[in-house]
Amino acid sequence: MATVRFHLMSTLSPAEVMAVLTDFGPARPELWPTIDAEHFVVHERGENWAEVTEGTAAAWERARYDWDPAGNTVTITTLDSKLFGAGGGWVFRVTPEPAGSRVDVELTRTPRAFKGKLLAALLPLVGPSALRKSFAAPLRAA
Repeated sequence: MATVRFHLMSTLSPAEVMAVLTDFGPARPELWPTIDAEHFVVHERGENWAEVTEGTAAAWERARYDWDPAGNTVTITTLDSKLFGAGGGWVFRVTPEPAGSRVDVELTRTPRAFKGKLLAALLPLVGPSALRKSFAAPLRAA
């Protein structure tokens, strides 16, 4: 199991960051560079949860999103994935800052195939900078 932790600073308020993370409307693939329209499906949705498949042909994932607006936390649990096994996922914790928000991110991956094991080994080395870059535009990182 590989775990990566990093943070980024956003010019958005905590409520705006939460809205971006939990918006599963049709524009989601346009906003997030790691999601294409062909691999974006909202399976079910509740008030504070959603089950979605998102990603690309190279790396898609079906996951359950759960969020607590009062706690400014989004937890994403991997249900199925092209590269990684069930379990693991993401946790986003958003805290207010004078110029916006701090977003603490934790990614945990359980590799299941050779390619997933190779990626999991590389995650601690290249993950933080690559992931910060992929989140920069949607979360308006400072």
